[in-house]
Amino acid sequence: MRILFITSNRIGDAVLTTGLLAWLEAAHPKARFTIVCGPVAADLFRAVPRLENLVILKKKKYHGHWVSLWQQCIGTRWDLIVDLRNSIVSRLLMARHKVYKPAHPSGGHKVEDLASILCLFPPPAPRLWLDKTALRQADALIPSPLPLLLALAPAANWPPKQWPIENFIALAKKLTAEGEPLADAKLLIVAAPHEREQILPLINAFPEGRIIDATHHDLLTVAACLQKARLFVGNDSGLMHIAAAMDTPTLGLFGPGHEAIYGPWGTKTAVVRTPESSAELLARLPYAGAFAPLLMDSLTVEAVYNASQALIKKDGYSPSA
Repeated sequence: MRILFITSNRIGDAVLTTGLLAWLEAAHPKARFTIVCGPVAADLFRAVPRLENLVILKKKKYHGHWVSLWQQCIGTRWDLIVDLRNSIVSRLLMARHKVYKPAHPSGGHKVEDLASILCLFPPPAPRLWLDKTALRQADALIPSPLPLLLALAPAANWPPKQWPIENFIALAKKLTAEGEPLADAKLLIVAAPHEREQILPLINAFPEGRIIDATHHDLLTVAACLQKARLFVGNDSGLMHIAAAMDTPTLGLFGPGHEAIYGPWGTKTAVVRTPESSAELLARLPYAGAFAPLLMDSLTVEAVYNASQALIKKDGYSPSA
């Protein structure tokens, strides 16, 4: 059995599709998979069981990337095509069955909409598969005995989604202070390599021995590192979804984003948002783009600290446990 799985280009969206992929992998234990995704998300799929081909869809002029994909897939008779891009390519390929993402989202969570494609209830949770390379690199970065870890993701792909970096510094100091459940925890800092300069104030605010810098590692290694963390706190981003998929207690910070649709998914997740709604914040934007103003200033350190403590308590962690 051959399954063609066309997923998203963006990291967060791609992670949210992995619950559907995991269900297919379990339901069809002899199936071989061809997965199509964008370059930035490709590492997340390299360890999928029975992966026959990983097609990295690099954008070309005049939709040439879709032509290239069609050329790579036309010679195969597919048993199932799951097209989460609703592309013309899948309509031009031969397959016993084809399914597409909903043309009109329900307004509910993305994971629920994806599960509806195959009438799955409850929706299968996103998950990631790790390979030996990712595990080995994560163990080298965070060797045993495993330290107490607080993971922080202070960047985002859109500046208005970013909580001020000075707030991350204050939160980290507060959560790791003497007497706190995460007292003296090391800080696992995760971000894309090109985002490192903007988060340097956080890295420089703590002694070198307290910081584990994972900004130069591939996404699957980052996932393996996040699996070791006691708590993740980060902006609405792909890294937030990776942490949740690794079953790490995950607190997502929201402002202009829509947590009802894109909040972290799982039993160990929570969100805390600005007092203003998404619509109120977005109405303030005179324009979008790289120079759009920050919109997360009204989310206080105290609010995020309280939400972090509630999630730690919900997870059942205490220093003596």
